Formats: sequence, C-alpha cells, structure tokens
Amino acid sequence: MTKQDRRAKGLYVKSKRYQAEAAKVEEREYEVVEGLELVKTTSSTKFDGTVDLAVKLGVDPRQGDQVVRGTTDLPHGTGKSQRVAVFARGANAEAATAAGADEVGAEELITKIQNGWREFDVLVATPDMMPLVGKLGRTLGPRMPNPKSGTVTTDVTKVVNAIKKATRVAYRVEKGGIIHAPIGKASFPVEQLEQNMFTLLNALYKAKPSGAKGRYIERITVSATMGPGVDLELQKTTTTAERFSL
Repeated sequence: MTKQDRRAKGLYVKSKRYQAEAAKVEEREYEVVEGLELVKTTSSTKFDGTVDLAVKLGVDPRQGDQVVRGTTDLPHGTGKSQRVAVFARGANAEAATAAGADEVGAEELITKIQNGWREFDVLVATPDMMPLVGKLGRTLGPRMPNPKSGTVTTDVTKVVNAIKKATRVAYRVEKGGIIHAPIGKASFPVEQLEQNMFTLLNALYKAKPSGAKGRYIERITVSATMGPGVDLELQKTTTTAERFSL
C-alpha cells in the first residue's frame, strides 16, 4: 500500500525521521534528567519544538468530584507568548492595555466575537463582565473565561502579564483521565524543563480532587513536537513532585 493509499484510508503515516527518533527510545521508564535529555534530541521538526508533559491520572472526569482543572505559573515559562483578549471596562480596561493585552473591550468585543473574530489564544474577564460574556457560552465553549482557570479576575495586570510572558499554564483533565500541558521548548536547558515539570506536577497534586481514590498519578510521559513519548520513572518522580518547591 502506498503512502497516498494509506492517507486515503485515514491511516496515519509516520515519517522516516520520526521512526528514526523513535528507535532511540527504549521500552522502559527513564530517570527524569536522562529522559528530558533524550526528549531534547528526538523532536522530529526543523523548528524549536515544544516539550509536552502528559500525565495519566487515576480519576474519572465524567464524575463531578473527580475533575482536575486549574492554572500554575512555570518558573521558566513555556517559550511561547499568547494573544490575550480582555473583557473589561474603565480602569480595568486601561490596566489590561498597559499590561500588553492584544484586545480590550466590553460590548463591542462581545459583538466582534459573535461576528466570527477569533484572533486570540486566551480570553480574560473581570467578574462584573461575566453576565455579558455569558452570552458567548455556546460560541466559545471551553475557551470561555473561567474562575477555575484563573481567567476571571480582578487583577487583570497580573494575569495578562503572566500569559504574555508565557509563564502561566492552564491544565484540564481530558477524556480518559489524561492531562497535556507544555513545559518549555526543546532548546531549554534540562534544568529549566525539570523545574517547570515538577512545578506543574506539584500543582496537580495540590489540585487532587476529593473523589480521587487509589494511585493518583499513574503514568508520566514527556515528548517534543512530533517526537516519540518518553516514560519517566513513576515512583521517584511523583515522590519528588509532591514535595517540590523552588
């Protein structure tokens, strides 16, 4: 079957470059530093790939008391600035603009989004704007500002600064109990990736829901953009993560 035939049948075709990088990864769990060093060399892109963390949690996100969601600020950022739009009025609008928000507005911004505008990565809102922003619920879905993700706030300066500096990461458990989040770029030193990773894992422990029973973190995998996944030693990594602080 040719590559074109496989694509036509909806079968994923992995590049020779990916296969070559995947061959470097052994079927075992790696110590953290060793694993991150390996990930830095296995991105199958020509650009500076993002290093992603995938965490399998022992939760059932279909249950209301087992949802894991929140934000945390990574000490070294993700290396990727994001476009921020802010729903605010008056002094809050001025503060958002001064902090570097890409778009700031009230009713006019709501209308703009209703008309199809989507040139943003993150939406932030002040609490007083939420009754109006609620009109966009069906349009925006999970992109809606939310107190749990830290995007409904009275301190727009702090939140916009964190997002623009790419230090703030939002996480939310997906179907199957998995959380995906960026922890930096492949060009980052291993020490920075390690500190970012443990900061995020520690945040997940702090966000452990009351309904979670048994082992909370079941698997930890890191990978670079379009690169193979590298499993990390579970016991040592989780023990360090629970106690981690900078």
